[in-house]
Amino acid sequence: MTPATLLDPLASARAEFAVEPGYLAACTVGPPPASTRRAVIADVESAAAGRMNIPEYCAVVERSRDLYARLVSVHPGRVAIGSQASVFAGLVAASLPDGAEVLCVDGDFSSIMLPFVHAGRGIRVRSVPLAQLAEAITEGTDLVAFSLVQSATGEVADAAAIVAGAARHGARTFCDTTQAVGWLAVSASAFDATVCHAYKWLCAPRGVAFLTVAEGWELRPIHAGWYAGDDPWAACYGGGATLAEDARRYDVSPAWQAFVGAEPALELFTALDPAAVYEHTTRLAGQFRAELGIPEPTRPSAIVTWDDPDGADLGRLTAAGIVASGRAGRARVAFHVFNDERDVELAVAALRR
Repeated sequence: MTPATLLDPLASARAEFAVEPGYLAACTVGPPPASTRRAVIADVESAAAGRMNIPEYCAVVERSRDLYARLVSVHPGRVAIGSQASVFAGLVAASLPDGAEVLCVDGDFSSIMLPFVHAGRGIRVRSVPLAQLAEAITEGTDLVAFSLVQSATGEVADAAAIVAGAARHGARTFCDTTQAVGWLAVSASAFDATVCHAYKWLCAPRGVAFLTVAEGWELRPIHAGWYAGDDPWAACYGGGATLAEDARRYDVSPAWQAFVGAEPALELFTALDPAAVYEHTTRLAGQFRAELGIPEPTRPSAIVTWDDPDGADLGRLTAAGIVASGRAGRARVAFHVFNDERDVELAVAALRR
């Protein structure tokens, strides 16, 4: 590592990634930093030798909880750990009153919609375009469930307007921050509940998810197991265990090995200045849009999408060795801390061929 790299936190973070030029798919899956790779390999080697340190696994989970809490500016006691966003969305759905109305975004990620669609008990789901979400909240709306950054389009929600609209009508908010945390500063306390799967922009192994819950909203702990106990090791048997008093009562038994890899990735992003990451990622995305004449979105985004109904543009990118993705009839690229101007140039050249 050069002296210049040591003085530049973003350059230092970029040096942690061995990803090849042209990887523009953080919105699909984030590549692991070197620290995650080392931690996972060391854990596998220890496990292969029969040296599984279970107390240390639990300590890793708690350190990961603390790191994530710092990333989204909430107390660790408001953070629950799990493995999938849809499981936490199902927990929120199960906690709504019978006949509740849930307002969603047209075409939002299914893991944030389907748990409400199939919740039963007369729960009704209504969806509108993202731009109309805040004004579509009514006195009959119980919950507004939406992604802060839309997976299919990269659009960034007007969170302040949505939260204000919900407050005016007495509705709660449930925000999926999976496509945001890692490049966009998020204050989870602005919402009644948030969920984030860390395998995208936080570059953690798949199987690490976080739920935040505001004080005063008691969810139904329908997934409660031993790890949701006030003392997990005293909650292993029988049905009389006392659940944790804070958000840990919503914990799902952790995938230990995934958290071993998540902790160093979370450390990396916690150490970065969110404003610097935002400037870097949105600047690269803006350069890419400018080169190809793609209109700038209302709110800057690190994800760029454009119409590609036949997949021709995605095919050009793939043929040139660019790792991109296609969603809902659109080509999609994303710019993260490990990307630079070379990636913009490679992708633009591939699309102009």
